Amino acid sequence: MLLTEMAPLPGARDVAGLRAGADTARRRAFVALVASIALLATTQLIAERAPTREQTLPLAVLTLTVFAAALPALAVTQYVWGARARRVRRRELELYGVTRSGRARPLVRLGVAGGWALTLLLGWTVPRFFHESALHSFAAVLTRAVEALSVVSVAAGVSFALWWARDVVGLLWSAVRSGGSPGDPWDPGSRARPHRPHLGAALRIGAALAVASLVAARAHLWEPPSWMVYALLTTALFCAVVTDE
Repeated sequence: MLLTEMAPLPGARDVAGLRAGADTARRRAFVALVASIALLATTQLIAERAPTREQTLPLAVLTLTVFAAALPALAVTQYVWGARARRVRRRELELYGVTRSGRARPLVRLGVAGGWALTLLLGWTVPRFFHESALHSFAAVLTRAVEALSVVSVAAGVSFALWWARDVVGLLWSAVRSGGSPGDPWDPGSRARPHRPHLGAALRIGAALAVASLVAARAHLWEPPSWMVYALLTTALFCAVVTDE
């Protein structure tokens, strides 16, 4: 009997379902991260180009709204992703004694941390748009809130660095002790739609490049016309959402 015709090992389908759930959570977290940075950068670019302070005010409110929505969205989607990933690893340990290779995990976590840093840096510039809109008292309140958030962010960054270093050491130690997971030949994700991983990687790269271009424009490293700003935003959101399908 061929290997693919044999009945799945006990728990193999369970692991496949858990992995699928973790992949879905990962894609949603990616969409939230891309959308947060792209929308923040775009609204701030357009607000900077507003000719009058009356036109700047609604864009400043929109920027603040996007930032206020981005923080819980990032926190929730990434928490769900982490919880599901841990559930997968626990189940793999129960079945196989080891987990799938996690060599890319430190790099992924660094990328997520970089996304958080960009989101916070963009959010910390929000009070300036209210100053430009002549709402100085509200801008002063926002400035104090940003200062408090910056202290919390620095503390969180230090904690992440220590946790990340410990995780890297743990991965290196696990790599020395074992040869990696034996894998799951009944996992449909390893055989279904073999062309999709290449398409997904291309879309993720496209989204990352579009976001990087918007952030570079926000940092005044280049000055794209307004139509190109909207085109980059559309590209980033399109690539992220299609990747999530």
